[in-house]
Amino acid sequence: MNRPRSAAAKGLRPKESAPIFAALGDKTRLRLVGRLCEGGPASITRLTAGSEVTRQAITKHLRVMAEAGLVRATRQGRESVWELEPERLEDARRYLDSVSQQWDDALERLRKIVEE
Repeated sequence: MNRPRSAAAKGLRPKESAPIFAALGDKTRLRLVGRLCEGGPASITRLTAGSEVTRQAITKHLRVMAEAGLVRATRQGRESVWELEPERLEDARRYLDSVSQQWDDALERLRKIVEE
């Protein structure tokens, strides 16, 4: 049987993935990911437009996300423009796919034992 490689075999370890999931574990940060996915790179001004969250709070959330490698800022004049780092989101997806496959494999083994 052709088994997929584990997360560790792909270079993705829980210790390395934990900061990504910790950063995504906040509803404001998830909204920021959504806004950056839909609208592309954006300034703090644009990210706070129509939101009750302050510029300072958004900046703090973006810094947490930057530390996890999910976003990066570039200067454009006097403003910082924030954009997603899609590779890190892909890392998270691959890690979750690997965990999902491990559960599928375990359930299949259990099914075979129960049906014997």
